[in-house]
Amino acid sequence: MLPVDIQVLIVGAGPTGLALAARLQAAGVDHLLIDALEGPRNTSRAAVVHAHTLEMLETIDAASMMEAQALPVSHFTVRDRDQALLDLTFDSLPSHFRHLLMIPQSATEGLLAIRLGGVVHRGTAALAATATAGGATVRVKTKTGEQSIHARFVVAADGMRSVIREAAGIGFEGSTSGEPLILADVRMDWPFGTREVSMFLSPAGLVVVAPLPDGSFRVVATLDDAPEKPSIDDIQKLLDARGPAKNLRVTEIGWSSRFRVHHRLAETYRKGPFLLIGDAAHVHSPAGGQGMNTGLVDAIVLGEALTRVVRDHEPETLLDDYARIRRPAAADVLALAGRLTRIATVHSVPLRRLRNLVLRVLNHVPPFKRGLALSFSGLGRARYSLLPRD
Repeated sequence: MLPVDIQVLIVGAGPTGLALAARLQAAGVDHLLIDALEGPRNTSRAAVVHAHTLEMLETIDAASMMEAQALPVSHFTVRDRDQALLDLTFDSLPSHFRHLLMIPQSATEGLLAIRLGGVVHRGTAALAATATAGGATVRVKTKTGEQSIHARFVVAADGMRSVIREAAGIGFEGSTSGEPLILADVRMDWPFGTREVSMFLSPAGLVVVAPLPDGSFRVVATLDDAPEKPSIDDIQKLLDARGPAKNLRVTEIGWSSRFRVHHRLAETYRKGPFLLIGDAAHVHSPAGGQGMNTGLVDAIVLGEALTRVVRDHEPETLLDDYARIRRPAAADVLALAGRLTRIATVHSVPLRRLRNLVLRVLNHVPPFKRGLALSFSGLGRARYSLLPRD
C-alpha cells in the first residue's frame, strides 16, 4: 500500500517529475512520486540540454553527472544544403556551461533517477483528483487495486494529456499542426562532424541533424504522409533531398517515430492544491530543443517554492509566484519555436531567397547572434526562474 497522506504528490516520473522529486528529496520534503508506466522509457524525443538548464540542475548536483555522459556541442548552424547561412557559437555565453549537451532523454531520466536516490512507484496511475480540505484527494490504480491518497499539493508532471490538469479544470489552449514530424536515431557518414547541430532549410521542409554521444545522429524532419516508423530508406531520401549535397549513406537506424506538433499553453500553472510542470503546462514544436529544458527549469523552481512553503513555512502565495514567473517563460519558448518553424518551412522561391539573404546578413551582426544564442541557451529567460525573497 502507498501512503494515504503526503505533503507533495508528484504524478509522472519523466524528466520533470524526477527532477522535482530529487529537489524535494535533497531538501527533506515529504513527497511521493508515481508513474503509470511499469518502467522507464527506452526511447526518447528530447536530446539536448542547454546552459541555463545545466545551471539549474547544479542545485541537485546533476549537471556534472550529465556532462560526464553527454556530448558537448559548440555550434548551431542553419544551412541551405552545404551552404552555411547562420552560425551560432556558444563559447562566449555568460555561464560556465559554454555549450549545449547532446544526451538522449532516456539517459537524462536515468541520471535524474540516480540523483533522486529514492523510490519511484511505477505501475501506479492517477485516475481522478478532487480538491478537498487542506489539499486534494487523488484516486490511483496500482497492481494490487485502487486506493486514495490525500496530498497537501499535487503536481501534474503527467504530460500533454494530463489527468491532473484535467481534474483541476485548467484550460490548455492551442492548436495541433497539420504537418507531422519524424524522429530517428541513425548511424551514417556525416560530413559536418560532431561539434555542430545542423538545421537545413528546404522547400520540401525542415530537417535537423544532431550528433549523439554514442556516435549516432538524431534526425528530426517535417514529412507529409510520414510512416509510423520511418525506415532507413525514408531517412536516406530525406537527407538526399534536403541535407548536404555531398553523398552520404545511412547505414543503421536504431529508433524512429512519428508525431504531430502541438502548440499549447495552460491558462495557469496553479489552481488551489494543483500545480503544473513540463508538458502538462506547455507543449510546442521541437525546433530549438526547448521543451524538456523548460520543463526541467519548471521543476527546479517549483521544488524551491514547495520547499520554502512546506519545510520553511513560508506563505503559500510563493506558489502563485511560481505560476506567475514560469508561464511567461513557456510563452517565450512557444514564440521562439514558432518563429523557427515558420522560417524553416518557407516554400516560395522568392521568399526563400530573401530569407537566405537576410540570414547571411544577420550572420555578420554580433548583437543579433548573441541575443539568439542567449535565447537558445535559456540564459535569456533566466529572470523567469527567480522566486522573490524577503
